[in-house]
Amino acid sequence: MLKKFNYIVVGAGLSGSVIAERIASILNKKVLVIDKRDHIGGNCYDYIDEKTNIRVSKYGAHIFHTNHQKVIDYIKKFSNWINYEHKVVAYTDNKFVPVPVNITTVNRLIGTNIINEDQMNEWLNKNQIKYKNITNSEEMAKSLVGEILYEKLFKNYTYKQWNKFPNLLDKSVLARIPVRNNFDDRYFSDKYQFLPEKGYTNFISNILNHPNITVMLNCDFFTHDIFKSFDKNNFITIFTGPIDNFFPDLPKLEYRSINFYVEYMENIDYFQPAAVVNYPNLNVEYTRIVEYKHFLNQKSKDTIIVKETTTDTGEPFYPVPSQRNIELYELYKQLAAQEKNVYFIGRLANYKYFNMDEAILNSLNFFDNFLYF
Repeated sequence: MLKKFNYIVVGAGLSGSVIAERIASILNKKVLVIDKRDHIGGNCYDYIDEKTNIRVSKYGAHIFHTNHQKVIDYIKKFSNWINYEHKVVAYTDNKFVPVPVNITTVNRLIGTNIINEDQMNEWLNKNQIKYKNITNSEEMAKSLVGEILYEKLFKNYTYKQWNKFPNLLDKSVLARIPVRNNFDDRYFSDKYQFLPEKGYTNFISNILNHPNITVMLNCDFFTHDIFKSFDKNNFITIFTGPIDNFFPDLPKLEYRSINFYVEYMENIDYFQPAAVVNYPNLNVEYTRIVEYKHFLNQKSKDTIIVKETTTDTGEPFYPVPSQRNIELYELYKQLAAQEKNVYFIGRLANYKYFNMDEAILNSLNFFDNFLYF
């Protein structure tokens, strides 16, 4: 069956789906998209819960945000998008406090009475630790929020997420901490912040809905019968899975996975004050609780909460940017560069954390630069 295809795309998540659509639409070539899971969408997959009629994301909350007009122009071809400004709070010291750090966060946790941007700037300047050269995530966090807030909000939360304290992680991990000098409690500040009106599964289904695209699920690239005599020279392969699965002779890279614990609560409006509540203290096992009913103000007499814990085993979610992994990935890149007719695209293949918009932009740019000629 492979003979009728020009391209094989391994992975039906965002990266693979966008690449497949561009090949099918622009190049007018036949594409086979495979995925070892039983659904499309990768970690963006969502569904309507039958008991409550609430849309739930199976693999954790996903909020679309971007400043890239190229991405906006692309995604609007495949879905209607509803404006949504995401808010996250952390529960610590028996208080709910906004994340990102803003004036309210500092006042509640430190006991200050800051009332304007000038006072917040003065507090930040006094408490931020200045480093000549930031070398890890502990230094990065302290340079942004200071010692006290680092200890209360980020040190142990990071350990729970990564099984490593921030001083053992690359500075890029906590460079993502948003800090505000005002009362703005939005988690993101991007120009565009959306949720797809009918969910991410529908959005990605529309991307893949092209006569030149065939999707095969429950199909593992490394074990499925159709690939036992697979000749890479006869196809162009786009691989979006973990790069160390493709090159099994090198030591394995590290990833973090997530366990999800779903709880139903009957006849309750909302369980918590925001869609996402972080638990940064080590005496609480889970890292956060997500209550999906908050997203787009969904209506149900009941609610669902999902507690999350992270683990070193299971489906890979996040590359672990330690020095060891960064150096090891360079060896994988060298092997990847030697492959003919195989390209490695996406978060797991590039061993890099991408937001959703970055994954889409990466695929669009890859197509424009390497395939569209």
